[in-house]
Amino acid sequence: MFKILVINPGSTSTKFAVYHDEESVFQKTLRHQGEELAPFSTVAAQYEFRKETILKALKEENIPVDFDIIVGRGGLTRPVVSGVYEVSEDMRKVLLSAEYGEHACNLGGLIAADIAKEIGCKAVIADPVVVDELQDVARISGHPELPNISIFHALNQKAIARRFAKENGKKYEELNLIIAHLGGGVSVGAHNFGKVIDVNCALGGNGPFSPERVGTVSATGLMNLCFSGKYTKQEVKRMLVGNGGLMAHLGLNDAYQVEQRAESGKDPHAALIYDAMAYNVAKEIGAMATVLKGKVDAILLTGGIAYGKGFCKYIEDMVGFIAPVKVYAGEDELGALASSGLRVLNGEPTLKY
Repeated sequence: MFKILVINPGSTSTKFAVYHDEESVFQKTLRHQGEELAPFSTVAAQYEFRKETILKALKEENIPVDFDIIVGRGGLTRPVVSGVYEVSEDMRKVLLSAEYGEHACNLGGLIAADIAKEIGCKAVIADPVVVDELQDVARISGHPELPNISIFHALNQKAIARRFAKENGKKYEELNLIIAHLGGGVSVGAHNFGKVIDVNCALGGNGPFSPERVGTVSATGLMNLCFSGKYTKQEVKRMLVGNGGLMAHLGLNDAYQVEQRAESGKDPHAALIYDAMAYNVAKEIGAMATVLKGKVDAILLTGGIAYGKGFCKYIEDMVGFIAPVKVYAGEDELGALASSGLRVLNGEPTLKY
């Protein structure tokens, strides 16, 4: 039996779990209040604090810090192909410096590496958000200084793809799939025989709007807003990521609350915005169907918003003619991380960063 510790840091929480092979034996979400994180000038500066909260929680549960591998959620590094990467010193430096961007997921590899060094085991990350398997033609935009880039929910999309393949007696590498991750950000990927050859940039890039992100907007409109003199760069950044999407339209980033308002029949504006979000997701799925030249085995909807039956039905009504639609509501990123660690322990080689 292998013992695996998995770590998934978020902006205001740290989720972690202990697995014995594929079985979760302990899971916990540590919530971090604003005043706890306020003293840290950067996200990377939090990693020692967050590491200690994990170790304290394990001690309180009498769980020995004795693991065969520690798996952290992958952060913003240079673009990489899908796979499991050992946390090297070079990767640690990149995550600490936030050279490719600052995000809470950067802490996963840092915390994993620190604990692994203390107990003498391997630390890895798996399918980070910067997985890049785009075909060359998908990288080209209307200006060479603004190429299309791949930042998306690679971990969950790849895990759901493998799950669907297993359920249908296939290998992931044998299928053409369109997968929509529906969460705080939305990413829609075209999976072509095991590679995501096209996907919208879910972190402040393009594609459907989401509970907190604007998705694709008018370039001219954005330019005029930026040079209006009304907003700082930081304020515009918050408009694009954090205060965009449902938050901008309705003052809420909770899709469930918006769904309740929409379905009550008393808030037609909320209903329109909620429908518009589903409409944009469906439109992006349609675009990805052309990437796969219409040869699509299935369309998979996943993430927290996929719990919304009306939301998923709206999408299915628009795209069901392309391929069968299957819903995998929620996400199991901890389980996906544990599975990646187990594959390494069972002999799958890690990739070098």
